[in-house]
Amino acid sequence: MTLSPAGTLRVAFAGTPDFALTAFDSVVGSRHTVVGVLTQPDRPKGRGRQLAASPVKLAALERGIPVSQPVTLKTEVDRADLASWRPDVLVVVAYGLILPRAALDLPRLGCVNIHGSLLPRWRGAAPIQRAILAGDAETGVCIMRMEAGLDTGPVFLERRTAISRHDTGGSLHDRLAALGAAAVVEVLDQLDAGAARSTPQPEDGVTYAAKIDKSEALIDWGRPALEIERQVRAFNPWPVAETRLDREQLRIYAAEAIDGAGAPDAGAPDAGAPDAGAPTSSSAANAASVADAGRIVDVGGDAIIVACGSGRLALKELQRPGKRPVSARDLINTIELTGRRLG
Repeated sequence: MTLSPAGTLRVAFAGTPDFALTAFDSVVGSRHTVVGVLTQPDRPKGRGRQLAASPVKLAALERGIPVSQPVTLKTEVDRADLASWRPDVLVVVAYGLILPRAALDLPRLGCVNIHGSLLPRWRGAAPIQRAILAGDAETGVCIMRMEAGLDTGPVFLERRTAISRHDTGGSLHDRLAALGAAAVVEVLDQLDAGAARSTPQPEDGVTYAAKIDKSEALIDWGRPALEIERQVRAFNPWPVAETRLDREQLRIYAAEAIDGAGAPDAGAPDAGAPDAGAPTSSSAANAASVADAGRIVDVGGDAIIVACGSGRLALKELQRPGKRPVSARDLINTIELTGRRLG
């Protein structure tokens, strides 16, 4: 097998969505050479359902880098392009295909993966959203050596970041993508120098981040306000938490649990001060019974206040069908809401 010139690696890259694009740009901008890209086949997108290329494919074509889009990597024919590139290492980021042993063994230095959690917590497809939904105080990225199991490989390095009450799935996605992009180049440099060291994942603390199903976006107002707040944050920008107002879909992009049961204590992991415009009231006035769950109990200022199974939720940004997202203030000025029930 032909080796790279001293000081560089021949890197094949496997990735598909925007999360992978950040890492792809970082590797392309490093001293290593990207010799080819694996990405998912073009998929129908938008209202017209026209075939659309992945963000990584578009970026690779712009740079004149060879692209391969196999439906599977199970056969030698499917792996032919990857083999022809003679990679020293394969970097895998949100690719979307399971790599069989034959593919994992093809690069001389193996395959490395950027995973958006602190392994072994949240192995699987949706670690970013699951961390927010669970109320985790922090998360991060791990650069690991890939093996046959699901996100089970030893970890070269990790980078951590706190999760605040203002973080959404989108904001955390972007922050982790940047952390992973820098970290994977660091690992490539270590591999090239023969200095990379990996540590097996601990056996304790394993959790799995199942793929997000769109049905999870529907709000159950009988749940605590803080849990619904996390649902709203985790599912922004996709699939977006939603409820019903007179059988009409109402999507919720921003919300905050306020002053009472269901809102976090000051020392809780994701505690944070309410926004400046958040409504306040006495604890007695805040108490919401299950029977009242989903009822709009107050409107005014910058929020629509909804009773939950425990506590109340201040809705800040919403969207009606066929309309653009608007602030709660704008929606209040459009329709009468006081006393109506959501769900």
